[in-house]
Amino acid sequence: MTATRAAPAVDPERGTLDKAADENFPVAPFFLPRAWRADLMAVYGFARLVDDIGDGDLAPGGADARLLGVPPERADDRLALLDAYEADLRRVFDATPRHPILGRLQPTVRRRSLGPEPFLGLIAANRQDQLVSRYETYDDLLAYCELSANPVGRLVLGVTGTSTPERIRRSDAICTALQIVEHLQDVAEDLARDRVYLPAEDMKRFHVREADLAAKSAGASVRALIAYEAQRARDLLDEGAPLVGSVHGRLRLLLAGFVAGGRAAIRAIAAAEYDVLPGPPKPGKVQLLREAGVTLRGEG
Repeated sequence: MTATRAAPAVDPERGTLDKAADENFPVAPFFLPRAWRADLMAVYGFARLVDDIGDGDLAPGGADARLLGVPPERADDRLALLDAYEADLRRVFDATPRHPILGRLQPTVRRRSLGPEPFLGLIAANRQDQLVSRYETYDDLLAYCELSANPVGRLVLGVTGTSTPERIRRSDAICTALQIVEHLQDVAEDLARDRVYLPAEDMKRFHVREADLAAKSAGASVRALIAYEAQRARDLLDEGAPLVGSVHGRLRLLLAGFVAGGRAAIRAIAAAEYDVLPGPPKPGKVQLLREAGVTLRGEG
């Protein structure tokens, strides 16, 4: 008789944190102090899991739903999962959370005196993704980025104890720019999810229809639209870049890496002649290092 080997247990916390290696930007690079790295990874775990819930990318088996107290019949209901995640987040601040990702976050929140607002913003952004798939104006898109991107930069400043109103303003510009760049890289992938993050008013201005975004290669109108949005992102990065010079030491390296990553991605999009439809244009390491040097010298 052949023994049946049990399937290995799924570790939702480890599976979520392991995704850090695949991100466009280093989540907690080696050169940061160990305490910062631990806290940034805790924040990353929260943000990664909320995005996985919103995108329907949770590990199979329903482990996350069980941990959050969502019944099996609703394990694929993204809004129910987001509601449960928000309820568990609130326990971080006044009780004991159920999910290990939030259990890891709780000491960080206490140690760094972080408030719930940025975390709630990220949940609200993913809830909005379930209800809104098109944006009429650029201002509408900026309002979405206020929820989906800007909280991340504010959390980095909070973890490192460097928040000031001016730094938050600069950070918001950088984070919004990075979100726009990611949208430009992922036009085809987002369309496959029935999401379009190019403002409808801009599509009309450049005579671009959604059917044009489904092509294998971009025509002249689509390329002109992508170039226009890329310039907007470039301007936002330039607005935010003085944040780098306002801090010192290893934090300065980290923030320069964020700005450089955005600038290098825009250069990669331009090098592809703004044809993002075959797949996301990605910068090479040499380009990233070059942009990091320019940013650190304050030349950008």
